[in-house]
Formats: sequence, C-alpha cells, structure tokens
Amino acid sequence: MKDNIVGAAAAAFLSVIVPSHSFTLPSSHRVAIPNGVSTTPSQPFQYASIEPHLFSTVSDSKKGADTTTKKYDPSDDFTGKSPSKILGDKVPYSDLTVGVLKESYPGENRVSIAPDSAKLLVKAGMSVVVETGAGEKASFSDAAYVSAGCVVLPREQIYAQADVVTKIRPPDELEVPLLSKKTLVSMISPGINSDLYSELTKQETNVFALDCVPRMLSRAQTYDVLSSQANIAGYRAVIEAANNFPRFFAGQMTAAGKVPPAKVLVLGVGVAGLAAIQTAKNMGAIVRAFDVRAVTKEQVESMGATFLEVPIQEDGAGAGGYAKEMSDEYKAAQAQLMLDQAGDVDVIITTALIPGRKAPILVNQEMLDVMKPGSVLVDLAAANGGNVAQTEADKVITTSNGVTIIGYTDLPSRLASTSSTLFGNNVAKFLLSIGPQTTKEKGIFQIDMEDDAVQNMLITYKGEARWPDKITPFNPPPPPSKAEDDTVELSEEELLLAANEQQKADFIRNAGIASAAAFALLAFGYNADSSDEVSLMATFALAGLAGYQVVWGVAPALHSPLMAVTNAISGMTAVGGMLLLADQSQSGGLIPDSPSHWMGAIATLLSFVNISGGFLITGKMLDLFRRPEDPNDYFEFYAIPSALILGGLGAAYLGGNLDSVSGTVSIVAAVCCIAAIAGLADQKTARTGNVLGIAGVGFGLASTFADMSILGAEAAGFQQVALLGGVGATAGAAVASRVGPTELPQTVAAFHSLVGLAAMAGAAGEYLGNAGNLDAGTLTAIYLAVFIGGITFTGSIIAFSKLSGMMNSAPLQLPGRDQLNLGMVGMIALGMVAFLNPAVVDSAGFNPDSVQLASLSSSAILSSILGLHLVASIGSADMPVVITVLNSYSGWALVAEGFLLGNSLLAQVGALIGFSGAILTWIMCEAMGRSITSVIFGGVGTSIAAPGETAEIEGEVTIGSVDNLLESLLEADNII
Repeated sequence: MKDNIVGAAAAAFLSVIVPSHSFTLPSSHRVAIPNGVSTTPSQPFQYASIEPHLFSTVSDSKKGADTTTKKYDPSDDFTGKSPSKILGDKVPYSDLTVGVLKESYPGENRVSIAPDSAKLLVKAGMSVVVETGAGEKASFSDAAYVSAGCVVLPREQIYAQADVVTKIRPPDELEVPLLSKKTLVSMISPGINSDLYSELTKQETNVFALDCVPRMLSRAQTYDVLSSQANIAGYRAVIEAANNFPRFFAGQMTAAGKVPPAKVLVLGVGVAGLAAIQTAKNMGAIVRAFDVRAVTKEQVESMGATFLEVPIQEDGAGAGGYAKEMSDEYKAAQAQLMLDQAGDVDVIITTALIPGRKAPILVNQEMLDVMKPGSVLVDLAAANGGNVAQTEADKVITTSNGVTIIGYTDLPSRLASTSSTLFGNNVAKFLLSIGPQTTKEKGIFQIDMEDDAVQNMLITYKGEARWPDKITPFNPPPPPSKAEDDTVELSEEELLLAANEQQKADFIRNAGIASAAAFALLAFGYNADSSDEVSLMATFALAGLAGYQVVWGVAPALHSPLMAVTNAISGMTAVGGMLLLADQSQSGGLIPDSPSHWMGAIATLLSFVNISGGFLITGKMLDLFRRPEDPNDYFEFYAIPSALILGGLGAAYLGGNLDSVSGTVSIVAAVCCIAAIAGLADQKTARTGNVLGIAGVGFGLASTFADMSILGAEAAGFQQVALLGGVGATAGAAVASRVGPTELPQTVAAFHSLVGLAAMAGAAGEYLGNAGNLDAGTLTAIYLAVFIGGITFTGSIIAFSKLSGMMNSAPLQLPGRDQLNLGMVGMIALGMVAFLNPAVVDSAGFNPDSVQLASLSSSAILSSILGLHLVASIGSADMPVVITVLNSYSGWALVAEGFLLGNSLLAQVGALIGFSGAILTWIMCEAMGRSITSVIFGGVGTSIAAPGETAEIEGEVTIGSVDNLLESLLEADNII
C-alpha cells in the first residue's frame, strides 16, 4: 500500500515537471521519491562558506541493463532502492551509480562533474546520473552529458538512484536528509562546518572531504581540488585586479605621453600565487612576491618576478606544504618590509589560506593607509576571514583613501567551465583510485584504509566520526637512512698496494690491446702489395685516432647533430661513383653504357641526395639550440680561403701539376671533416662545425673532379656527374626543407639508408668493371663494402620506420632470433671464401666469374636481410643508439671503398666516421644503461617472450596537471 502511494505521488509529481521530457533510462533504474521532498528551490545551509571548487565524475550504464532510449511514462512504478553499502565491500563498477547534483549555493556556477570527466567513469564501467540542468551555468548542456554516456534525471531521482553523490559546495539543509546512508564526495571543511559534519555523521552518510586531501602525497596531486581551483583563482585574481585598476598593467611610451607599468605584489607563493605571478607577468606588470618559505624563491625568479627577502634568516616551511608560524623578530622585520612595499606597489594579491583555519592578516590597517589612491587588493582568503584588514566576503569595497579591496569568494566559479573540468577530473580520478590503487583489482570499488588518500579524506564512515582524531595525517616517508659505514680503513701501505694492483691491471689490458694492434699491422704489412697500401694504412690509422679523440669532447645534447653531420659527410661515397663514371670509355651520351657505369650513376645520385639533405637536417637541428641572444655568424668570410683553395686547384689544372695539388686539396678536405666533428663539441662552435663539414665534402668532391680529369674522363663523364649531382642535391634539399623539428632524427636514418645503398653500388660497380683483374686485397674490400652497405641500407630503413611510427615500436622476437643471425653471418662468410677463391667450387664445374658474381649477389641479399632483422629485433627506445652503430658501419664501408680504390680521402673520412661512431655508440650505451653487444647484434642476450605471452606491466603511474609537473620539477634534486 505504501509503495503504491509513493508510486502515485511520483507519477503525479513527474507528470507536472517532465510531461514530455525524453531521456535515456535503463530499465533497471527504478526510482522512489523520498518522503518529505519539497519542490521549492533549495536554500543554502547556514554554514560557513569555503573556497568553491569543482568535481566531475563519469558513469556508465550497468551491465545487462536495457539502455534503449524511452520516453518517461508517469504510470511507471518506482520501487525504492535500499541505501548502498559501499565502504569496505567489494562493489563492481557495473553496480555503482554516481550522481551529479546541480549546485544550489547562490552564485555557484560550477558543476562537480563535467562531461569529459564523466567519460572517464563511464568508460571504466560505472553508471552516471546527472541532474537536469546541472551544467548549464558552466556551459555544459544536458545533451553533452548524454553524449558522454550519462543519464539525465530530475533531482529527486538522482538521490534515489545514486550510490555516490558528488557536489562542490557542502550540502544545504534540504539536501542533507536525502544523503542518509549514501556516500558523499564534496568540499566539507569539517573544522569550520562542524554542525554539518555532525549531522552527516549521525545519519550515517559516508563522506569523502575533498579539502582533506593529503597534499604531501605525490599521487594525491591528481585528486587535489585545492590546487586545481587555486590555480584558477590566482589567474582570475589578476583579471579582477586589472578590471578595477585605473591604468594599464603594461607600460606604454606613446606620443601622448608615458604610462608606467603596474607594480604587483603577490603575498604567498603557493599554487594560486604562482598562477597570479605568471598572469601578471604575461600582462606586462612588474611583479614582486613574498613568502616565508625560502624554497619558493627559485620558483618566483624562474617566472621573471622579484622575490622579496626579510633580512633575517628563518625558514617558514611547515608541515603539509603550508607555511608555519614565524618568530616575533621575523614578524617585525617582515612588517617593515611589507609597509615599505605597500607604499610603492599598485596591486597586492594575498593568497595565505589553510583550509579549516582562520586566514592570517597580511595587510593591516597601517599598510592600507600608506597605499596610493587607485591601488587594488585582491584577497583570496576572504572566505576564511581574509588576509586584508577591511576585507568583506563577496564584496568590493573602497577605503577612505581610495584603495579598492576585492573579497570575492567565488573566483573559480567565475571561470565555471574550466574550473568544473579540472575539479571533475580530480574527483573522477579519485573515485577510480578507490580500491584499484591498493587492492590492484581493476573495476572494483573498495575502501581500503591502507590507501593514504582514502584514509585522510574519509572523514565519516557508517556513523563513525573519523576527523580529526581517527585520521592519521600523511607524512612523507623519511629519507632512507644511510647504512652504517662498515668500510675498513686501509693503511698507507695497503692503499699503495691496491693502487699498484690497479695500475698493473690497466697496463696488462693496454698491452693486450697494443699487441693485437701490432699483430694486425704486421699481418697487413706482410700481405700489402705495394708501399702505396702501407701509406694508405698510415692515413687510415691517423684519421681513426683523430676521430677517436675528438668525439669524446662532444656535449651529450649535441650527439644527434653529430650523428647528422657524420651522416652527411658519409655521402663521400659519391667519390667512388664519380670515379666509376670516369673509368673506362663512355659512348658520349648522358645515359650510362655499362653495368659498371650504371652502378656509378646510382652511387653518385644517392650520395648527393644524402649530402644535401644531411647538411640541411644538421643545420635545422642546430637551429633548435640557437638562442636570441647568441651573436651573429659571419660564415661569408670563409669564402675567402675556400676561393683560394678552389682557385689554386683550377690553376693547377691549367698549369699541368694537377696531380699533386689534387692530393693537397684532399688533405684539406680530410682536415675540415675532422674539424667539423671537433666543432660539434660545443654549442658555440657547432654551427661552425656544420659549415666545416660542408667545406670538407665540397673540397673532397672538387679533388675528385680533378682525379677524374687525371684518369682521362671524357666530357660525358663530367656531364653525368653534374646532372646526377644536381638532381640528387635538389631532391635532398626538397625533402629536408619539409621536415619538422620532431621528424629530424628519423630523417637522418632515412638519408643514411642511401649511404648504405650507394656503398653497395660503388663496390659492385668496381667489381663489374674490373672482373678477373682484381687482387685478393681489392676483392676483400669489395665484399666487405657490399656486406656493410647492405646492413646499413636496410637497418636504416627499419630505424626510420620505427622512429616515424610506421612500424610497431616493440622489438621483433622471432623464435631462434640469435640462431637466425648467426646462420646468416655464417652463410655470408662462406660466400666470402668462394668470392676470394672461386677455385674451391671448381669440382662442380662452375665458371669462376659466375661463382664470384653469385657470391657477391648473395652477400648483398643476405646482408640486407640481416640488417633488417638485426634492427627490427631492437625496440624503438634504442633507435638513437642503433643509428650511431649504423653511422659507424657507413664509415667502415667508406674505408673499404678507399682501400679498393686506393683513395686516401675515402680511407681518412671513413676512419673518422667509423671510429667516432663506435665511440659515440659506447658513450650512449653507457648513458642509457644498454648493452652495446645487444645493440650491435640485434638484441642478443635478451629474453624472447613465449608466443602469446603478455608482458606484465609493473609499477604505478601518477597523472597530474602541468602545474603539478612544474612544481615537481622545480623541487626535484634529481630528474631521470
């Protein structure tokens, strides 16, 4: 009978207020209208007001519920839903409903859950019901909530349906009875609103007080509505001050006269104070700030403001991140400082507010009396009595001497949309943390007192008042105590003995390295065919030593530009292609007339693409480091020595001594390339290093043109080089000019692949043009150049694909990964044996030339597959190191080309790039904690996940705002 009466009353009531309103209502949502519900507008509870805040939650339709849209039917029978018992019990998200009420406090424009925040809860599996019109004043329509997956209902049905009710302001006298035996998430301030707190406890309302968040708990910053709203309050305070200030904030100098900038003083450098400082600075004011906590000085100065200091050393940092009470001596000195500032500044913004306590007076009557007419004070602590002597809450007053005091308590509400969204995100993330944060059970809401955030914010639970006596305030764990020093002190004799042992070990290691190098050099000498080869080895060794030495001085921040510039220099593979086009007779046309010439054309074209694009990419990288205050560069003066060198080369051509001068110019090219890497050691000389690299490659190409002339190249050969070089350089410049800052690293890898392919083409062309007439040393160099070039070619393509997101960033983990790599290396080694000595397969009746060609082709194919697999087996996080490895490989390919062509320039530049790349690889592996063996050999030594095995994600992720991140960075001693 009682249920029928309630149902009839509900039908009559709803037929009046929603006669034709359509909304999504799952069939499982049966609503009872509580007895005593009044349809008259709610009146605010007579409790002390607090700083306004916003909260947002999201809910999802319950599993198994009928979520089809239906029009409300007044004849529906609403059955009462018993109060849910959430705390302590495991409640699946699918059984949990979050209710969002429209704020009833006069002038409150925010809503506790914005649509974007609601999506978080809906996606997690909760149901969210929102009161009709709850977000209108914050510019959130009911339709926006429906789109987010919420159900929009009248106010009475929110109370009947919701397990958890969210609000911003404390509930008023009409709302409190409706929250009996439910869970409330709201701002409460139990220390001020003691009557409200007592009433909620008596009726067994479980209350999470958002203003009781443990602010020293790092992950609680995600739930910290005090900070998110204080940030907005600080911003809005400056806007209100500017609106009431009778001058510009920014100074101006015009023909009509000079307007000085406003002087703004911010008292209290918390979240609100920092936001006020930033906003005032952005508006052009002169900003000063003061705080008793010395740690805030660096934060203030980092924003360009002046930090005021009391001439007495005393730190005011207290518990919970707030300021502590200072000594009388300090207060007297502070008062004098503030009095002096009050007479000088135009705007004062006060932010000293600790929730639940009366605000301290920062600006007394004496300070007010000395302020200039037209000055403005904005008191962010007006809700708790104010920091200014004459502050009146929610009023703007003007003192007898013309000073305006703004005491608004609703500053965040004046930016309702933004503050609602931030507040809502805080609360949604808090709700989603209750349970999973400590129990690790996803999708289960469960109160766990082991959760410091829950334990501090749960102020009443099942009729038991927990605040303040039963709450254990969170304090950060003390720094780990240093283990007792059990180091045994050694005597002088023992120290000397240990030093001798270490010295002996170092000498043994160095002697071993020197012995290996001596053996290698002697082996080379015994097998060298001429003194020219020995001379070539000498230039290789010296260039390698130079590359080894200069790379150690490169700053870590310049490692990427270093990789880019060495990649561009490795475009000297063009030398091999140009000499191939010069070697042998040409038909007289621009089209290559033999396989050897085709290989030379490919090598030349690709190399010029890399040279042009590589140096442009390096320049773009270095521009990212350029600061406005850096002095100008006058590289145009370098045209004088460049013209002298090139002019001398031209004169040598006319004078008949081109051979010796060409060799001299190649020495200049090698020196410039070495100086280029040395220039990358410091930001001040980095751009000069790039220019020297361009000069080195330019001189090297000029020297090669001279060598072509010495070899008797026909006009067609020069024309082909000019055409191919022009097309390649244009293409490289076109690609590089379109690359954005975030795409620079992967573009370096893309260009690098061209170097590998050019090295393969150059070596193959040398073989094809001289098959049957090559000695063992030259054949070895050709095979190694093809092998290294193949790995560089495909490996660089995979590195580009991973860095650009075209491939999965995870490492490829084929079964038998290491065995596959070893097998391919073994097959390539067997191919080299057949290539160097085709007689080993004479018994099979194969032609030696065919055996060599097949061996070289198989090496090209297998090395390309090997490069692909080696790099694909490494994750994207290690791609920068992989690129340095490939960069080193390209250097060794150049060395091989240098030896097969007898070209000292290629041997020198190749040794420079090879050694510098190898050292840089070691440096980066050490810095990143990577195994250099694993990087070089495609992840060798790392485990391979079993098929279908999912990697377990461990640890915790804390998500916070930009302001929280900024504050954490400023306070951190070390950043990883």
